[in-house]
Amino acid sequence: MWPKFQTSIADTDKFRLLHTMIRVRDLDASLLGVKLLRKRDYPSGKFTLAFVGYGDESNNTVIELTHNWDQAEPYNLGSAFGHLAVGVSDVYKTCERLPAAGVKIPRPAGPMARGGSVIAFIEDPDGYRIELIQRP
Repeated sequence: MWPKFQTSIADTDKFRLLHTMIRVRDLDASLLGVKLLRKRDYPSGKFTLAFVGYGDESNNTVIELTHNWDQAEPYNLGSAFGHLAVGVSDVYKTCERLPAAGVKIPRPAGPMARGGSVIAFIEDPDGYRIELIQRP
């Protein structure tokens, strides 16, 4: 999946993951409180690209939300995509606030089954899973 280069071909230590892209039907509802960094409409293609994240793009990986204006049916998420992960300071408190905003929580906050991190899984309006991981 990831391109492999010989050091003589490319300096991979200078590479940086810029973004991942997912398609969404309702751009505003899909923001889920994340910061909208930039947005551009493409009328001739009937789509909008919105880049979201935490902090500025120069030092952080962001998510590109692609909103195709004419998409009426839910997207088929497929079986290859797993989830996005976001570090939060308190998974329990975060999950207490989300249902009031209509966010589904298919896996409530708690420790991993085999020990380890405190996590939860939420879903955006299109059904994409987002893992919340407690980070100090």
